[in-house]
Amino acid sequence: MLSVLRSQPQAYALFLDIDGTLIDLAETPDAIVVPPDLPSHLEALSTHLDGAMALVTGRALPYADRLFAPLVLPIAGLHGAERRRADGSIDAADADPAFNTLKRSLERVTADWKGVLIEDKGGAVAAHFRQAPEWQRSLEAVMNSALEEAGPDYALQKGKMVIEIRPARASKGAAVRAFLSEPPFAGRKPITIGDDLTDEAMFKAANELGGLSIRIGEPGHTAAQATIPSTDALRAILRDLAAGMSGGTGHSGESFA
Repeated sequence: MLSVLRSQPQAYALFLDIDGTLIDLAETPDAIVVPPDLPSHLEALSTHLDGAMALVTGRALPYADRLFAPLVLPIAGLHGAERRRADGSIDAADADPAFNTLKRSLERVTADWKGVLIEDKGGAVAAHFRQAPEWQRSLEAVMNSALEEAGPDYALQKGKMVIEIRPARASKGAAVRAFLSEPPFAGRKPITIGDDLTDEAMFKAANELGGLSIRIGEPGHTAAQATIPSTDALRAILRDLAAGMSGGTGHSGESFA
């Protein structure tokens, strides 16, 4: 699948989710581990694609940048609500005072719900219950109520053991399309790789634009055209692609590439 990035680098643009795709999910957002060689592999791929590679994530831009520092890539954060272009210019997603008040209220309401974590993402807020699945129904009710309070400019986004309130205009699919209207992405076909419900929008965009959509994990009910079994398998493919681009001879990921 991904061997076309080596053989036809000028024809494709690569869009990668972070959590559950490039890196393994963890009990809390701050507990994730970035393999030490991953940033260099991403840098090699980006160089080979003449910069036509972007991260598309639910993370906020500053947090995502810290994960891969000192590497700086084009990135769509908060599910597309904010975006840094290849030229470095940024469309930000600033929270208004009312939304900031709502986030503080969610923290107070769930303060005694052991294992529930409210993550302030600036222009969005996420409620994680990976450590407390027994709170899922209560949390869904609270987040639905908070969404009503936030108003029509916001939408509910469900993921793996997380419920999020994000700007309604945000979409990973729209972010992919926006990148493809700009250099160095313009004129290329998208390859999108993700693992969660929020990634379905960019899978659909890739399909509609004649590209390739890939889901990490079991196929399930998805718009993705293909699957890669795990984050480890994807990282092996990226490692081998990066090695090949720098003259190496990696091979462990070729069965999926």
